[in-house]
Amino acid sequence: MTQTFSDRLKNVNPKFLSFDSLKTLQVNLGNLCNMACVHCHVSASPSGDKQMSRAVAEKIVAVLRQNPGLTLDLTGGCPEINPQFRYLVEATEPLSLCRIVRSNLTVVTEPGMEWLADFYRQHRLVVFGSLPCYSAENVEKQRGTGVFDKSITALKKLNSLGYGTELELNLVYNPGGPFLPGPQCDLEAAYRKELFENFGILFTNLYTITNAPIGRFREYLEKKGAYETYLKLLADRFNPETAGAIMCRSMISVDWQGQLYNCDFNQVLGLPIRGRDGGVLTIDDLDEAAWTESELELGQHCYCCTAGEGSSCTGSLAA
Repeated sequence: MTQTFSDRLKNVNPKFLSFDSLKTLQVNLGNLCNMACVHCHVSASPSGDKQMSRAVAEKIVAVLRQNPGLTLDLTGGCPEINPQFRYLVEATEPLSLCRIVRSNLTVVTEPGMEWLADFYRQHRLVVFGSLPCYSAENVEKQRGTGVFDKSITALKKLNSLGYGTELELNLVYNPGGPFLPGPQCDLEAAYRKELFENFGILFTNLYTITNAPIGRFREYLEKKGAYETYLKLLADRFNPETAGAIMCRSMISVDWQGQLYNCDFNQVLGLPIRGRDGGVLTIDDLDEAAWTESELELGQHCYCCTAGEGSSCTGSLAA
């Protein structure tokens, strides 16, 4: 029987079961997206009906005003097509030293979104662009026909605006099946060579992210009869060197309704942060949620963050 993730973490260091200090506020604006990728853990699509309201967005701005210096990490779905995206970016201009947008890249090429790339540049957003491979065939297996060409078009546009040179443009790789990413440094070197030689594209960093066994990726695994095998792979490849750096020790995730979670994966699984009285905490309760040594909500899916080189929203943990 596989040891629980909590017990495995405890054996490395009991303090790794607890929150450390808040550095990043990750905001998930909802599950609306112009795409429907087969690996998407939030099952986002053009029919997504979970969208953040202005009232919740205003509370997030107020929290950042009270906690200057936090990194703001905007994700989805496709965060750029949520009505609150522009407001959150414009209202937090003086409040956060680093503001990240997690982009599927293709949104830059959508009709009506011609303003977007210039908006990134105007507000000096750090762009994390999803590009699961440098070959069209592998990308389109995960993300659909035509997606690779649209992604390349978007990357060329971003390069023309200084992204990848003077502004930060990070690419994100995730595996196309039930296996772990290869070494991040090797994949980055391959991406640099292939994208520059074939398309003249430059970028800042490549980050590898392990697929979490939830959402559409879990459905994919179950159809292949590979779910239990994948969970065992993650557990068998547990790397104790990654344990202290798991992202949930320094990041809090906010969902479209303003509820708080230790990570975006826990959002999908309905595992919110709970207060001392057992109630679900919201953005109004951030101080309590960010209390040092508060207990983390952990489960077997968390093995995806500590397998191999480890995985976080900013790539591997032991590269």
